[in-house]
Amino acid sequence: MSEHSLRVEKIGGTTMSRFGEILNNVILKNKNDVYNRIYVVSAYSGITNELLEHKKTGQPGIYQTFAQNEDFQPAMIRLQNELCELNSNFKKIGLDVEKANSFICERILFAVNILKSMDNVLSSGYVNRTELLLAARELLSSIGEMHSAFNSANILQSLGYNAIFVDLSGWKDRRERTIDQRIKTTFGELDPKTSICIATGYTKGTEGIMREFDRGYSEVTFSKIAVLLGATEAVIHKEYHLCSGDPMIIGKENVHPICNTNFDVADQLADVGMEAIHPKASKPLEIAGIAIRVMNAFDPSHSGTLITKDYICPNLKTEVVTGSQAVTCLEIHDTRMVGEVGFDMQIMMVLQKHHISYINKATNANTIDIIIHEKDCSPELIQDMEKQFEVVTVQELAIVCAIGSNIAKPGILAKATRALAEAKINILTVSQTSRQTNMQFTIHRDHFVLAQRVLHHALCECEEEV
Repeated sequence: MSEHSLRVEKIGGTTMSRFGEILNNVILKNKNDVYNRIYVVSAYSGITNELLEHKKTGQPGIYQTFAQNEDFQPAMIRLQNELCELNSNFKKIGLDVEKANSFICERILFAVNILKSMDNVLSSGYVNRTELLLAARELLSSIGEMHSAFNSANILQSLGYNAIFVDLSGWKDRRERTIDQRIKTTFGELDPKTSICIATGYTKGTEGIMREFDRGYSEVTFSKIAVLLGATEAVIHKEYHLCSGDPMIIGKENVHPICNTNFDVADQLADVGMEAIHPKASKPLEIAGIAIRVMNAFDPSHSGTLITKDYICPNLKTEVVTGSQAVTCLEIHDTRMVGEVGFDMQIMMVLQKHHISYINKATNANTIDIIIHEKDCSPELIQDMEKQFEVVTVQELAIVCAIGSNIAKPGILAKATRALAEAKINILTVSQTSRQTNMQFTIHRDHFVLAQRVLHHALCECEEEV
């Protein structure tokens, strides 16, 4: 890679919380080549959960408190105290704590005042409640990234580097700009070749980044910066390797990092919740021909996983075994289905009404199984289904997948099903398209861990037999 090539790099929240190590392992790894880098940072671990809601459990945060017309100010004060406490922990690596505290306290006060005004307007009943709540969600989202980005730039400045805090949050900016316009305008005034740019993962825009992408917004900012500025490579720093399986399930000694894969495999992983990158962030990079590298920030000697458009594994093998135990199967049984052209379109229309994308669909003459994420299965969805179809059965299940860029080999499906059968795991549905990049098995939840272990052993650990 040319020394003058621009690299845009994303640092996740859990990783950001260990910023002292990030300095050594990532930003200052090569002290002779620190510039011409743009780092897009997430909020510190857990902060966005407190601001909005817990990403995995759905436990309410400050946003939900505000949306339910409850007193949100005590929670904002607690958050401010927590962020100031985090600041004190970074003093030893160079953070100007007084300046950092002043910065975040000023922005929290500003946010509280706006939320108060919004609350007054909402109580009047003269505005669209949905639109105003979306604006509140945008405002709260920006706080975590402003905090971490400011701190990161400040620490680097104290160490003698030309670091710039790139605030894409639009704080106190009344000008109407799209997300792309804000990125272009902001970076048009900067010179990454002579600076380390630390950008907020949140970008304010007229279309609303939360409205469009919700919790995947920081990766979307990262993707847009890389595409708009013509980056040579887009790098994502996580706290783990992208591996052949979950080391917590399969065992660290049995999994191995994936060195190369393609965007198709990345999409398959995202579809079941194992996101190397948010699919709405990866697609523009794929179209622009910008490779993505996923790296373990705490294993800096490893080159990570390179995701490109055209890569095909030279060997016939399964690259990843993964899955989700938080899926629901909607079984629609209807005797009118047989031979009825377009019957499943009625099901799709109900899903579209509820803004739900399904993971898998299995059919026979009079039954269609739809696999969706458990969080998307609401009583309202079930009621709408039951109004239209004869029998609707809801089952909480799990899904396990064997994914790879080159698994089109006779016998591999048989090998997978035999491994599951020998472990006495009943397969409820199985799905594989003719493209043959993803074999999906729906199973009972109590077999979720065992199924991944036996599939990984059969398809990844015994590669020579696959």
